[in-house]
Amino acid sequence: MSFNTFGKFFRFTTWGESHGPAIGCIIDGCPPLIQLKEQDIQIELNKRKPGQSKFTTQRKESDKVQILSGVFEGKTTGTPISLIIYNEDMRSKDYNDIKDKFRPGHADFTYFKKYGIRDYRGGGRSSARETAARVAAGAVAKKVLEKKLGKKFKISAAVTQLGILGCDTTKWDDKIIYKNPFFCPDKSMLKIWEKYLLSIRKAGSSCGAIIEIRANGVPPGLGAPIYSKLDSDIASAMMSINAVKGVNIGSGMNSAQLSGEENSDEISQNDKKMKFSSNNAGGILGGISSGQEIIVSFAVKPTSSILKSRKTINKFGKNTTISVTGRHDPCVGIRAVPVGEAMLSCVLLDHYLMNKAQCS
Repeated sequence: MSFNTFGKFFRFTTWGESHGPAIGCIIDGCPPLIQLKEQDIQIELNKRKPGQSKFTTQRKESDKVQILSGVFEGKTTGTPISLIIYNEDMRSKDYNDIKDKFRPGHADFTYFKKYGIRDYRGGGRSSARETAARVAAGAVAKKVLEKKLGKKFKISAAVTQLGILGCDTTKWDDKIIYKNPFFCPDKSMLKIWEKYLLSIRKAGSSCGAIIEIRANGVPPGLGAPIYSKLDSDIASAMMSINAVKGVNIGSGMNSAQLSGEENSDEISQNDKKMKFSSNNAGGILGGISSGQEIIVSFAVKPTSSILKSRKTINKFGKNTTISVTGRHDPCVGIRAVPVGEAMLSCVLLDHYLMNKAQCS
């Protein structure tokens, strides 16, 4: 299976399946002399691990990471960093009854058509379990960015819409995002979202979500004008996440509804400080960072594994029905928050290193 590697200068390759013995990644291109320990990575992994609330899958995984190479005496050596996370709570028997059926909305059908074989145990390689390895790589990228860009650099992500219910992003509060089960930045929506998602789960259904990521302290000049635009690489990174069906940079799709006057981010100079009047561009102009806050959002479709019976076919081409039991997220978008944050960190570091190589 090809294309398991992401990035150009800062690259990572993920490996493993949902119900295999372990998953992990190999990171290449990490600068040397960056202080790094397993706990630095574990902090990020703990944000996405399953079984932390009644609103996510009840699969219990500690997601404990182990560094196998690339770190010596607490610092990166510049050589490949190998990370491993052992799977602990697989219930492959949950999939025995549906192993010959294609789950609607999943990659079962396309994987089988492409390869002639598929791992039916939780989707194998197509499972969102793979994203734990991405979060581990993103934790390393974040450590490097914090070292290279200093205290001004800050990245945060949150769920801004749960199904049909949005929140007030002007009330964005970083302090509460990782203190509630929805990664919601607006405290006033917590009880409303709880009631809504419980009703979705009780009905045996699921819902989608919109996740927004904000990065501050990113210097101007990252990105290339044409084929490796910063925003195109960010969009590629987000679209590679399981169940993501759309990406916005800044105003994104909404920019089509704006006039030229409304959309243009006017520039002014006050003494020696230049500033923008707005940020519809999301911090990226012509594929290159402007120094403004980078704002990215993406849409995650409803979880495809639901209790309600759906029509499908089996691998023999016969019509049948399917109801997916087991342990599944009523909204898979919730745990996509740290994944999106990790992928943006990886893209920003990749472009930082590319910019240094060409323009330093």
